[in-house]
Amino acid sequence: MKEVKKILIVEDDASVRKVLGEQLKNLNTEVFEADNGEDAVDMALEKKPDLIILDVIMPKMHGIEMLRKLEIDPWGRTVPVLLLTNFADDPRVAEAVKQERVDLLSKGETNLHNILSTVKKKLGI
Repeated sequence: MKEVKKILIVEDDASVRKVLGEQLKNLNTEVFEADNGEDAVDMALEKKPDLIILDVIMPKMHGIEMLRKLEIDPWGRTVPVLLLTNFADDPRVAEAVKQERVDLLSKGETNLHNILSTVKKKLGI
């Protein structure tokens, strides 16, 4: 039996979290959700997901700040991250994407099919 992959969705828009979560569960994954970066750091370090889908602009903690906090942990320096944002031209986003483990999808230029395809590729499923 295949190992169930764990995914953490960090997105302040509840409708985006819901749609993504439902679609990802269809891929035989365990999905966790957080609506802000602060809660997401704790959840990520506790659950150690195989992939984090991360919005950049969120309440309580910016997505890039969350990435920096995760990098304090050895696991957090290696977890694959999919940045999903409307702010792809933000210099902080450009800096984060230089890391091999971080991919970027612009919300305005992508669709659910592309997101799911990228998730499958990153997780090898």
